[in-house]
Amino acid sequence: MSFISVTDLAVSRGGLPVLEGLTFAVKAGEILVLRGPNGAGKTTLLRTLAGLQPPFAGAVTSDPDAVAYAAHADGLKATLTVTENLSFWSGVYGGGDIAPALKHFNLEALRDRPAGNLSAGQKRRLGLARLMVTQRPIWVLDEPTVSLDKASVAIFAEAVKEHVAKGGAAIIATHIDLGFEETVFDVTPFKARHDVVRNDFDTSFDDFEDDKDGAFL
Repeated sequence: MSFISVTDLAVSRGGLPVLEGLTFAVKAGEILVLRGPNGAGKTTLLRTLAGLQPPFAGAVTSDPDAVAYAAHADGLKATLTVTENLSFWSGVYGGGDIAPALKHFNLEALRDRPAGNLSAGQKRRLGLARLMVTQRPIWVLDEPTVSLDKASVAIFAEAVKEHVAKGGAAIIATHIDLGFEETVFDVTPFKARHDVVRNDFDTSFDDFEDDKDGAFL
């Protein structure tokens, strides 16, 4: 049984379809890596999979409460400490223990430091650590390794491997090789024809939100 399935999906930005004819499924224990050039529509596709904007056409079948989405922005509260940020998200998603996330992402020594005083790489590690406290089985991730050094990329990759080994799944847009046993899905052949335009309120609003690089769901 698939965690998430896509059937003849088209996704849009600013009322114009950017990708169309997408059909795939992701099951428990699987990693799907999205490839394609900048601007190809990977972010728009991920936002649609996460339920942040409606499909232009076709269907996404999944439990919206099963998805944890992490985008370009870290989405941290600068005045809260590392521990307080993780505890907040743990409370939002049902009270998962933050200790394993602190340990795995090498944040224990920083636990009492305000997020606003972290380096870019440390902020990214904290943002990704939130995935571990959501208790959600589907991780949908948009360029998650931005700002990470080589050691931190390895820490992140190990977190994903452990997640899927426990029955989770991940859909990741990335240009780098993370050493996964993965299925690669190149979106380039699915570039849409711009011969249909839909200018409704929802699409315009979603495009505005997309420009803000939403941080986390």
